[in-house]
Amino acid sequence: MVQTTYHPQNSPESLVHHTILATWLLWLVGGLYIAGPVLGCTLALMAAYFYFVAPSLPAEKRLAAPHWSVSLWLLAMGFMLVILFVGHLSFDLGATTIVKSSIGWAKGWFLIALFIFAGAILPIRAEIVYRAICRTGKYTVLLLPIFLLAPYVGLPSNLWVSPLKIIGGSGPEYFSAILYTLEPGSGAPRWQFFAPWSPAAGMIGLVYFICAMQEKARSWKFWGIAAALAIILLSQSRLAMVALVLIAPMPFFFRQITRPALWFLVLPLVLLSGWFALDILDFAQLAQSEFSSARADSTRVRATLGRLAIERWQAEAFWFGHGIVEIGPHLVEYMPIGSHHSWYGLLFVKGLLGLLALALPMAVSVILLLKSALTSEIARIGLSMIALLLIYSFGENLESLAYLYWPALLLIGNALQSKAG
Repeated sequence: MVQTTYHPQNSPESLVHHTILATWLLWLVGGLYIAGPVLGCTLALMAAYFYFVAPSLPAEKRLAAPHWSVSLWLLAMGFMLVILFVGHLSFDLGATTIVKSSIGWAKGWFLIALFIFAGAILPIRAEIVYRAICRTGKYTVLLLPIFLLAPYVGLPSNLWVSPLKIIGGSGPEYFSAILYTLEPGSGAPRWQFFAPWSPAAGMIGLVYFICAMQEKARSWKFWGIAAALAIILLSQSRLAMVALVLIAPMPFFFRQITRPALWFLVLPLVLLSGWFALDILDFAQLAQSEFSSARADSTRVRATLGRLAIERWQAEAFWFGHGIVEIGPHLVEYMPIGSHHSWYGLLFVKGLLGLLALALPMAVSVILLLKSALTSEIARIGLSMIALLLIYSFGENLESLAYLYWPALLLIGNALQSKAG
């Protein structure tokens, strides 16, 4: 394949390509949290301008209308703003809090829809994303010795907190250049690379792994896969390990599913699983127990946060939620109620309507991409990415990390626009 096909050929591709390549530089200056929303808004405005404001362009230069599933994402995430207003007014939280929460909505939930919208109607090839991620993977592998040696040679855990924090308004972890962290109790080092915390790094590593597997050039593919696996493994995230087994093989599985050889292989396994069903269930229960006990304190805190969110949602704010997060008691180490779980968080902050606003477009996307995954490569990638978001919605607040996993959102939009329907 000609090398130049992997070079950006228009402004949107160039923006995406160079933003991914600048990942480590942005991390060093604390700019990743700002770059994601700026890029998302820029791409969405470019798409909206050419589609809605410049209809006089020649037909061959006009952008295609967004698929209805993409429009559903925009409408659903926009509806969350309405829910936010109602929740704030119900609890008399004040105008200042409404403004702050609206900015948070724009940088989180609405940013998800903007990237899906941009990926759907802008001419951004998936190959550009794959190559940029693999090139960034090369930089990651080259930087890896510094991260690995840092806790053992006396380098500080946190290099610095960028003064750009004053712009973002979120916690310092989003603007910090952190080389490693130490596990409470054991004191063992754990790495989060350019993510705000280690489990988030595992999620980004999975996005990188799925993309790197699609790269055609073997040399770049090697760098991408090596970097992705390093991020996943060194993040020591239990959820990332599970997702690596369940989600990463999805493109390959759907590529092979129509081949008779796969069914001849699967059929004996299905029969054997029936004979050894009880043993398999016992093994699954043991694995689940070991999974939970690997970080027992973390599992306890997450479970308690979820229980508190459900109880207070049902009793106090069923339809529209509480409007804002609240700091939990000492029992949950003062973690915000509803954190570490998108669905509990939505129920507590935005009520049942907020949960449905995410569940509906996500379910529609899964159904549409399942329909075309048997015949379309980009649909397989989009399905893998939406499945990754789904599994991580039970362990992270998706809106808080959209500024990092936005390449996955572009690919989901591309897949919905190209093959769904």
